[in-house]
Amino acid sequence: MSGWSARTVVLRAAAVRDRLKPVPRLLLLRCFSFESLLVTRRLFEGRQAGRCLAAARRALATHGGKRGRGAEQAAEEERAHPSASLLAVHDTIVRMLVCALGDLLLDVIVQLERPLEAGDDVRAATRLGPGGQAANVAAWAAALGAQARLVCRWGDDENGRLLAAELAERGVEVLGEAGGRSGVVVSLVGPDGERSMASDRAADLARIDPAWIDGADALHISGYALTDEAVAAARPARRVSLDLSATTLLDEAFRKRAVELGPEVVFATEAEREALGLELEATWVVKRGGGGIVVDGEPYAALPAQVVDTTGAGDALAAGFLIGGPELALEAAARCVAKLGAMP
Repeated sequence: MSGWSARTVVLRAAAVRDRLKPVPRLLLLRCFSFESLLVTRRLFEGRQAGRCLAAARRALATHGGKRGRGAEQAAEEERAHPSASLLAVHDTIVRMLVCALGDLLLDVIVQLERPLEAGDDVRAATRLGPGGQAANVAAWAAALGAQARLVCRWGDDENGRLLAAELAERGVEVLGEAGGRSGVVVSLVGPDGERSMASDRAADLARIDPAWIDGADALHISGYALTDEAVAAARPARRVSLDLSATTLLDEAFRKRAVELGPEVVFATEAEREALGLELEATWVVKRGGGGIVVDGEPYAALPAQVVDTTGAGDALAAGFLIGGPELALEAAARCVAKLGAMP
């Protein structure tokens, strides 16, 4: 089927809305708005996001500003005045396949009531769940309306099976191999929402079957996975992105593999970009926390949010950027920091 009817589009949006509860209504409407979908299409065509957004806003104005009127009224209007271009763009975003390559770990989040004191005890709230940078990106991609796949190695134990099953329940196709024990990442979250991590990957990716990434429109590679020799087999994809992940990873071997990979998009903090010590010919998305992002020198302000936990915010941002550009990236990040945990 080359496209959907207007009614099918509305029903699909409603189905995704129900599956993603509790999702802020503003974010859901933006994900399926005419404006955001046009941005996505033009990003695939290689145009600048800023120009796309301006054109999308003009187009939105000509459609009478339907956002926020409710699914029922929108459905009636679309039945009366179907829009072929809107349906085509929606069809594109739903068919987009984001493949994330990296880790699926047990995420242990410890939210501290006050900073740790050596040799003493402080109160904390803890949470367990699936995590790992690549797993987070895949989960957010699925939540934002794309098809999502995770290529990883997970533990051949009860934790590993539960983690893989939970990702599948979130709409993520999990491919790879089970082996060894499950990895664990512990995130310590301070009273200000900032976090520090200690990671136990447990096992590297031993091999990558090219079939696991076949058909991907976007392949996102975690910097942690770039340290694995098997990643050299992961290049074929329409668009490849890399997250530098941590300054502690950026040694000479990492730099060599980053150059060989030749990513089209690189996500990094300012410290990570400086520590890498080389310029890749790519679109740089520099993450500045509460200061927003800088995309190839153009700043975008962060959206207002009550910061509870910054764990996974960069992963949510990466998924949003790959699907819909800077605006959707910042919306996903704002939603992520407003709750405890890295996944939607």
